[in-house]
Amino acid sequence: LDSREPQRVAQAVKALGLRYAVITSVTRDDLEDGVASGFALVINEVRRYNPHCLIEVLIPDFDGSEEALAKVIAERPGVINHNLESVPRLYSLVRPQADYHRSLRLLAEVKKRDKSILTKSGLMLGLGETRSEVLETMKDLQKVGCDLLTLGQYLQPRPDKLPVSRYLPPEEFQELRQAAIEIGFKGVEAGPLVRSSYRASAFFSNYVIL
Repeated sequence: LDSREPQRVAQAVKALGLRYAVITSVTRDDLEDGVASGFALVINEVRRYNPHCLIEVLIPDFDGSEEALAKVIAERPGVINHNLESVPRLYSLVRPQADYHRSLRLLAEVKKRDKSILTKSGLMLGLGETRSEVLETMKDLQKVGCDLLTLGQYLQPRPDKLPVSRYLPPEEFQELRQAAIEIGFKGVEAGPLVRSSYRASAFFSNYVIL
């Protein structure tokens, strides 16, 4: 770990003049707390250098550790984002090292500890999931109080990765967006090029205005 990373990230945010910063990391399961303390330090430093900057963190599951997650929650970022990525049936294929219900518990724990923090999650579509599975997954997210949802098209990053099962047309994304709103999400971004940090600042602002 680079002990100066939190300060350097904060300085970069200041140099860029960001009013909204999305902070994420590589997975560090080799560390005792899965780099939760690193997230906490970065949030703290970004605030110190940029007191008016809103902060969203995109975090791993910390191997299910509530103690690790509590370190991030204690710093009270505006949004805690943790992506489910896919429907439960496909987890062994898409996210073999993850656990669907563990990810749901993480999102539930955020709301349990601090209801003022917005929670956010996202799904990649086109991996072989059915429409009914997507709807059931969205309902699972809504049951744990997830506020914001992103839906995007899976694109094969390189030949040795999973192939695209189907390209969803833009109108289907809009249909799923409407379904998600009806299920109860406060904000939904859906489209072929949508990713978890897609227009994150505007997404947050639109939610707050609503």
